[in-house]
Amino acid sequence: MKRLIGGVLLAAGILIAGASGLCSLVAFFTLVSNGPTIDALGIVLLFGGIPLLAGLAVLQFGRSLLRRAGDD
Repeated sequence: MKRLIGGVLLAAGILIAGASGLCSLVAFFTLVSNGPTIDALGIVLLFGGIPLLAGLAVLQFGRSLLRRAGDD
């Protein structure tokens, strides 16, 4: 059961982190193309960084569950 939940969490973490990371990258380049400001980085980190970190946390938790399942 740990392997199933770990795999699901791993996949969800990859999808969340990947989607928010790509969206943040596009938003950053769009904001910077209008004129490079420090506000652009802050906006991207605020709205894109939080889901990115959440996705990475889910990914790490899924990996740890998979490693613990292999030890059992």
